[in-house]
Amino acid sequence: MNLVVINAGTGDPSSTRLLADRTAQRVAALADGVDIHVIDLRAIATDVTTALVSQHVAPALRTAMDAVAAADGIIAATPVYSAGPSGLFTSFFQVLETDTLVGTPVILAATAGTGRHALVADDQMRGMFGYLRAMTVPTALFAAPEDWADAALTARIDRAAVELVALMRADVAGTVRRDNSSRYQTQLGSPNDPGIQLDSDLMRLAAGGGKRTPPISLVE
Repeated sequence: MNLVVINAGTGDPSSTRLLADRTAQRVAALADGVDIHVIDLRAIATDVTTALVSQHVAPALRTAMDAVAAADGIIAATPVYSAGPSGLFTSFFQVLETDTLVGTPVILAATAGTGRHALVADDQMRGMFGYLRAMTVPTALFAAPEDWADAALTARIDRAAVELVALMRADVAGTVRRDNSSRYQTQLGSPNDPGIQLDSDLMRLAAGGGKRTPPISLVE
């Protein structure tokens, strides 16, 4: 199974990366054979910004997008800035094809300098991932400075990891996509795009042609 960790932390070391790594390690301990791929968004920040304003996708960003599309599970972690997820974090998900995350299990994680932002993951991040049609696990993670030595954080990490592994093992994303392939309005060229029928009246009209008429049979 492929586990992708998306880290929007900008520091080195980063408390956001620490929370993401602890969660990923717990997931790996619960499920044998998990391949972990970490995407540090600060390394592709320029590519994300360029894609956002020009739709040009650089190779490094494309590699990250392909990893997300192939993920069986995701840990999405962001620092909190101005009472919300970082702009880099939200921008990355805004440049993804809109149906990349359909059915994909996701753990939401956030860090901040104060416990006053503890509801950011549930209040703001969960809505964005709901729009992207991801399968967010019930337990969201949050860590302020005072939480790192608290056993309650470890317990929440364990709970979220168990929830994610259960969804990954059940192949929730694969089942949802297979059984609903004709019910989603997918984005052209996205991972779930079944292809388009070029030889159709609609496509000929869009290309400036006319509706095809059946051939006339001439009877002598």
